[in-house]
Amino acid sequence: MSIAFVSNVVYPFVTGGAEKRIHEIGTRLADKGHDVIIYGRHFWDGPKQTTHEGMTLRAVAPEADLYDGDRRSITEAIDFAARALPPLRRHLRRDEHDVVVASVFPYFPVLTTKLASFCTDTPLVTTWHEVWGDYWEEYLGYLAPFGSLTEHVTARTPQCPVAISSITADRLAAIGPARETIEVVPNGIDVKQVRSAPLPEQGYDVLFAGRLIEHKNVDVLLNAFDEVASEHDATLGIVGDGPEREHLERKQQSLCHVNHVEFLGFLDDYDDVLSHMRAADVFASPSTREGFGITFVEAMAAGCTVIAADHPDSAAEEVIDDAGFLIDPTIESLTETLDAALSGKRPPTNPVERAQRYDWDAVTDQAETAYRRATDGSW
Repeated sequence: MSIAFVSNVVYPFVTGGAEKRIHEIGTRLADKGHDVIIYGRHFWDGPKQTTHEGMTLRAVAPEADLYDGDRRSITEAIDFAARALPPLRRHLRRDEHDVVVASVFPYFPVLTTKLASFCTDTPLVTTWHEVWGDYWEEYLGYLAPFGSLTEHVTARTPQCPVAISSITADRLAAIGPARETIEVVPNGIDVKQVRSAPLPEQGYDVLFAGRLIEHKNVDVLLNAFDEVASEHDATLGIVGDGPEREHLERKQQSLCHVNHVEFLGFLDDYDDVLSHMRAADVFASPSTREGFGITFVEAMAAGCTVIAADHPDSAAEEVIDDAGFLIDPTIESLTETLDAALSGKRPPTNPVERAQRYDWDAVTDQAETAYRRATDGSW
């Protein structure tokens, strides 16, 4: 097959979950003999069209800033969508691709890709990482109706939808396509890479990794950890950055065990994150909003006891199952489970075994099957 991916950002020149998924699946599909092309912004050095790890990178727009303050730039997304339309239309009219796959966020490229494929036989597969729904109000404030409308229009655009979790599929079905038409193909990890990451010079008993934003509930983790730190002589490492960091660092100073907590910031080297997971006994993230939760899988592959929040907006229960512990996102519930985990309590299922089902090789096989279904009309 000739498989085209449409994404304004391209891994590893820009790092993030959606672009990493394309890279991992794309390189493996290329190894299987498929022709893989990525239409994106020109973030790499060299010519607009180049080859990278067996895939063709085709720049349809120049490099640009992706963020406006703490939020993804709407103007950047619209600009990329507009610039991508002519080359996409040209190549699709020539029947160069059997299927085109577009990451949904930030929505506009999906609409452009559908427009470009109009009057062609090339099916559009979309990858839904999240469905935001009511979260638009928190994210955009008075502009929330614009975001919500765009999400609804995108959901109702004719497509072959792929969701990364059942919870995302259910939320998508509530605003657009019928649930039975939505394929679930999860995100993945390289289990071997996780297991072989070198141990750090200094590790932590408890680890959090993620963007420091309100719904991650890192403040709940700080309070709960402070309750158990002394009894277990435990340390907490917090990997990540975000708009809540200053607030959380101020909160750290009010803890009884302030010296047991360290903010490590954003770690540029992915192996550094994995190494800290390998060194930790417990990975705790009481986040109430996770479209998938790749850090849970990484931590399970590293052998951590994972503690996550049981919440209707989180896929944690689906991802972890009984290979970790689910809690109410409260200080009391997290304190109790942290205490048990640091005392040696382990989940019924081996977390490393659970993580194997999310290895990128297995995920790529699922993605390939979905793309073939789109091309043969059996979706």
